[in-house]
Amino acid sequence: MGTKVLIADDEPNIVVSLSFLMKREGYDVLVARDGVEALETIRAERPRLVLLDAMMPRLTGFDVCEAVRADENVRDTRILMLTAKGRDSDIARGLGAGADAYVTKPFSTRDLAARVRDMLA
Repeated sequence: MGTKVLIADDEPNIVVSLSFLMKREGYDVLVARDGVEALETIRAERPRLVLLDAMMPRLTGFDVCEAVRADENVRDTRILMLTAKGRDSDIARGLGAGADAYVTKPFSTRDLAARVRDMLA
């Protein structure tokens, strides 16, 4: 069984490109299209890492991050926030919510793959 990585994003093009990248890196890919689905998937599937968009329907990435950190069963899940929200205040909010890393879109796939490898090492 490979390492599970959850892609939580409501933008289909991002999901497709991230899925391709993560599968190429050898990870088992899970997908959630909104915040509620992301939280349910994290609790049910226990991915090692979540690539989490900040702005999603139903629950934001910030809300998902805070809920994961508050849940002792899944709080050690690694979270990389991947979002177009790149202001200093957004980054501070993401890290304050408990994200392990924060990457702004657009991003380099090579840099992202390297960051994921580092976070899972």
